This record gives sequence, C-alpha cells and structure tokens, in this order.
Amino acid sequence: MNQKIELLSPAKNLECGIAAVNCGADAVYIGAPKFGARAVAGNTLHDIEKLINYAHPFGVKIFATLNTILYDNELEEAQKLIHQLYNIGCDALIVQDLGILKLDIPPIALHASTQTDNRTVEKVQFLQKCGFERIVLARETPLELIEKIYKQTQAELEVFVHGALCVSYSGQCYMSYANCGRSANRGECAQYCRLPYSLQDANGNILLKNKHLLSLKDLNRANFLEDLINAGVMSFKIEGRMKEANYVKNITAFYRKKLDAILEHQPERKRSSFGKSTFFFNPIAEKSFHRGNTDYFLFERSKNMVQLATPKSLGEYIGVVSQTQRKSIEIDTKIPLHNGDGLCFINSKNEFSGFRINQQDGKSVLFNEAHNLKKGDKVFRNYDHEFEKQLQTKVAERKISVDFLLEEKDEKITLTATDESGISVYQEFEFEKQLAQKKELAENTIKKQLSKLGDTIFIANRVDINICHTYFFPSSQIVSWRKELINKLLDKRIEVNTPHPTQRAFYSPQTPEITSFLDNISNKNAADFYRENGTKNIAWAFELKELPKVVLMQCKYCIKYELGWCPKQKNNTFKPKEPLFISYNKKLFKLKFDCNKCEMWIENAE
Repeated sequence: MNQKIELLSPAKNLECGIAAVNCGADAVYIGAPKFGARAVAGNTLHDIEKLINYAHPFGVKIFATLNTILYDNELEEAQKLIHQLYNIGCDALIVQDLGILKLDIPPIALHASTQTDNRTVEKVQFLQKCGFERIVLARETPLELIEKIYKQTQAELEVFVHGALCVSYSGQCYMSYANCGRSANRGECAQYCRLPYSLQDANGNILLKNKHLLSLKDLNRANFLEDLINAGVMSFKIEGRMKEANYVKNITAFYRKKLDAILEHQPERKRSSFGKSTFFFNPIAEKSFHRGNTDYFLFERSKNMVQLATPKSLGEYIGVVSQTQRKSIEIDTKIPLHNGDGLCFINSKNEFSGFRINQQDGKSVLFNEAHNLKKGDKVFRNYDHEFEKQLQTKVAERKISVDFLLEEKDEKITLTATDESGISVYQEFEFEKQLAQKKELAENTIKKQLSKLGDTIFIANRVDINICHTYFFPSSQIVSWRKELINKLLDKRIEVNTPHPTQRAFYSPQTPEITSFLDNISNKNAADFYRENGTKNIAWAFELKELPKVVLMQCKYCIKYELGWCPKQKNNTFKPKEPLFISYNKKLFKLKFDCNKCEMWIENAE
C-alpha cells in the first residue's frame, strides 16, 4: 500500500511557515493575499514564494487558502490570483466556492475546504466528481464514518486533529453576519460562540447566567492518530492560522514525534516529506494555548465539551492550593514554577481568574493582587515564562541525510551524492594522481571534508571510498567538489519537488433540483455550475439575500446534552419548559432540538 502520511501545519505568516517546516511539517497551509477564511491572516505573494522556496527542497508542500465565498465583482481578481499562486509554485488551493470551477484556472490541485461542510459519503463523492483531489472532512465526522467514506471514495482525506473548534457545522454559521454584518463565510467571523450567554426557559426563568454555553474546548486527537490512519486519513491538520510562531513550533513538533512513533512500526506507510527534525526542546501540547481538550465526536457523543467559565486558555494543570494568604498561595505541585508565569483557576462559583507570579519560592507563590482562591482549588499554568522564552530561540533543525560515494573511473574521480529520498547526482573530476603517504589519514581527511555540510539542508550519513589506490587530495579540492555536488543535489531536489500540472477529473456531478441558502451560492459562476448539473431553482447565499427567519447555527453539539437534560440520557430528571433561549446583551436567540438527528439549531428569537 505504501500510503503517505502528512502532518499539515498552519502559517499565519512567513515566520510561522518556516517554523512549521523546521519542526517537521509535511505540508503548510497559508492565507493568500485575499479570499481566505481568516481575512486578517493574508500574506503577500512574495512571502508565499519565499516559503515555497524554503519548503520544496524538503518535499514539503504549500497550500494556499482561498476558502471564502466570492461575489461577482471578485471573480476576475480571484482568477488572476490563482494564476499567480500557480506560477510561484503553490502546490494546491483550499477552496469553498464552487464558482472557482467555472473560472479559467491553471492545472493546480484543489482541496475542498471544511467550509464546504463535508460530513457524508454523498458529499465527498460529489466533491470528488467536481474535481477535488482532497476533501477536508467536517470536524464532527466520527471515526466509523471516516472509514466508510474512505472505502467508498477515492479522494484524499484530511482531518483536523488539534486546535480551536467551531460550534456550528463549518460553512453553516450565520450568527456573526446576522448580528453585526461580519460573515464567517467571508473570513470575518466575530466569534459569537465565545461570548457569555444566559440560558432561560419558555417562561423567562434564568437557568444559567453569563456562561460560555457555546464555547467548545479545543480539539486534541493526539492519542487517536493511529486509529485515524487505519481509518484511511492521510493528512493530519493543525488549526491555527491566527496563532503565533511559538504555538506552531510546539504543536507541530509535538505531533511530529507522535506520528513518527506510529510510522516506525507501520512500514507500509511513510511520511510525505523528507528530512529529520532534531529538537532542542521537549514539545508539550498543554503548554500552548488551549481551552481544555476534547476528541469531539470521534467515537461517541459525550459531555464536558464546553468550558462554561471562560473561552481563554487554561494551559497545563499544576496542582491544588494547599494554603492561602491575601497575596500568596501555596500549591501542592511537583512542577517547577518561575517568576513571570501566568497562573489561572476556576473557583467554586465556576468563575475564571488569573494572575502573574511576582515571586516564587518552591511551592509558595506571591503576586500583586488579592485573590479569591480557596484551599483545594485546582491551579493551571497558561503561560510558562521559561518555556516561551526557550521557544524564541532555535528549537529545531531539519536535515536531509545524504550518502557520498567516491570512485575512480577512467582516470577520473567520480563523486556521487544520494539523498534519503533516492535522488542521486554525480560529477566527474579530473585529478592529479599523487599517492598518499598515509592511507588511513588520507581517507579520514576525505570523509571529514565531505561530511562538513554546515548550514546546508543536508547532513552526511556515510561516505564510501572505492578507489584502487589511496591518493592525496588537498582539503581545498575536496571542499570544492563537495560544494559543487551539493549545489547540484539541491537543484535536483527543487526540480523534483516542483508541482506538476494536475489533471483534474470531472464527472458531471448531480446537483440537487433546489438549493438552499446553506449551499452558499454567492456568484453567477457558482449558480451556473449548479444549473449545468441539474439544479432548477437557485437559492442565494444568506450574505446576498438576508432572510428574516433562518437557522443561524446548526450544531452537533447540544446544550441540553451538555447539561444533562437530554431525554435520551439516563437518570435525567430535569425537564425545562421549552422552547429554551440564550441571550447576550439583550439579544435573544431561540434554541431548537432535532432529537432524531441529535442536532441543535439556533435562530433569532424575534
């Protein structure tokens, strides 16, 4: 089978992209200058090209995100941008808008963004027929269904394994646009899911007050990577195009080590890029931003998917409070703490608070402000001063191993370099035959000089010498041969890893007779695509024709289940008077529950 496994890391900018490559990413996704689902995380073509040039010698692919819906007046600009990305060597585009399929675009690979809401076999089959070679599955897709999709389709499957979660099905959230004119499908989400809401019943009784009822914990599937591989997943995606370089370094390195450990005992599979990353730190996922962890429906529905107290980072668990004073506490912990660390806690009233350590002495921690911590409260560290300081330095180095062979052929010296991926180059050199007085010393000098690869991307694995006699070669001559050959090998690697034109297969997919606003059709190209493939009645995107009464969020997550009020749950005795409502800043939203599908819908109450 020899399936290739890919670790896909995010890049907010060029710095983050280079950090991802160094820390072992097999691919990096980065925002294009426009039309990305993180509007503020766009990058210049110049920076994207620099990242491509840095990544391709390692066989690392660069994907550009153009995963917003497009308006008619943007189609020409998008077409031009796609050509520019193709010309600088971009390996693939991550897109949402099917109108792109009607543009005059170059033969570049297309990946269907998670924004296309890919959670059924039928949807993946449809997108495959549209010409997408890879499908990014919805985060809600359970393992059993992933395996089913893999067996019934031919497209590459990509899943998120780490990072922030959208509470709504991706591409199906209109809360932000409906309430403040910022469209999530246009990369401008105002993150209404992270706000504190009050929950009330049909009679107006407040059941919960100012809780983050929609703020999901962060995804962490580090313990289930092998399950996902066996189910058919080939690309493992880290969320985080708004995250800084320190986050990218730590999380990429963390998952690199996890995947490498799996691949060691799965010889039928291999990573999709080359070069070993040597780490000068110990990556620990809990030390980077996270709101708590969830595997998010990978196996079954579960409680504790949200962190009611806060949408902020909790960090790593430190220990419990053993003693308290007005401006100090003592923590029962074995973890070393440092001045400048950020600690946080959730008190008995489920309220979040935090502080910076002003001074610490063993388990005793001093800080400047008063606190409401009590004995027995759990304490977390959401900012490790020393760890973050370490991440600012050089934390990883990535090298491709290379073997050298020095041979004598037809009165010439032939030097061959073969790297770990099997790419081989050679060069013939004329030389003056001068026998070495000390054979062992001469051979050691050759090996030593050929192995000095310095700040190149290569590291010498072995040097073999196959000559009839041991000759003396000046060190300067060996160095010159080495430089010439290594430059030749680098050029060959760039050539081999330059993306080739993609032959997209298109099989005239059958589109529905009637679309809805959920299909996010926002331009004439997309409308024409649907009409040409069977659609008779086009419903325009919510952003084009705001509808008075629509579902603003469709969620697999359910507030009733989270709180233990689901009628299907055992020992459920509390039955609130429905319909239920959530409110923020006097704005009221109605909750609807489809118990047959186990879904929750949110709409405006007015």
